This record gives sequence, structure tokens and C-alpha cells, in this order.
Amino acid sequence: MNSESDEPIGELTLRTLAMPADTNPSGDIFGGWLLAQMDIAGGILAKQRAAGRVATIAVDGMIFHKPVFVGDVVCCYAHVERVGTTSMNIRIQAWAIRAERQSERAKVTEGVFTYVAIGADRRPRPIER
Repeated sequence: MNSESDEPIGELTLRTLAMPADTNPSGDIFGGWLLAQMDIAGGILAKQRAAGRVATIAVDGMIFHKPVFVGDVVCCYAHVERVGTTSMNIRIQAWAIRAERQSERAKVTEGVFTYVAIGADRRPRPIER
């Protein structure tokens, strides 16, 4: 993972606001909420690349670098790393624009999500090259 990068890798695919309802008992944004946002972002890019329906089949190498706080704007960047016959790996980075310091942007999470292209029968289908 390129955890030391000062710039996001990939295209901005999703932006959302971290809200109080998304917190864990400690008052930080729940990791599962952040993972879901990243999966949505990856799914958007995977659907475009596969030209149709996709399903998430794996999440690898998740690293939670820093917490996300209420009021942060979470920006998910996605980049297709590999395209196979029916599946693809997409690297997703989540960056937070801090609520109290709008000029500060921090990489908070990253991982590689695997999506498989599926047909109307919900079975794997080839991805066009």
C-alpha cells in the first residue's frame, strides 16, 4: 500500500459527510460505515468498467490509518488495478477533509476491493477488454 502518498490515487468517486449517527460508542466514525462508503465508491467504478452489474467478492489489505470524525467530508478515490476474465481489483482510498480545518486533508483508510461482473442470472460473466 502506498500509505505515505500526499495525494489521492485514482478518481474521486464518492463524497459524503460523516454524521453523528455514524459513530461508534467512543464518538468516532464507525469503521463499518467507512468500509461501506468505500464499497459504494468501488462499486460505482466497477460497474462502469464492467458495463453492467457487479458484486463485491473480497476486501484485502484494509488499513485504517487515522480516525474519521463527525463533520469530516469523506472523499473516496478509486483506481482499477487489475482486470481479469470476470473480476477486477480496485484500490480505494478514503481521505477526510477535516471539519475544523478545511485546508487539511488526511488519508484515513485504504484497501483493495475485488468485484465480479455478473449477468442477469447472477452468475459471473466476462468483462470486455
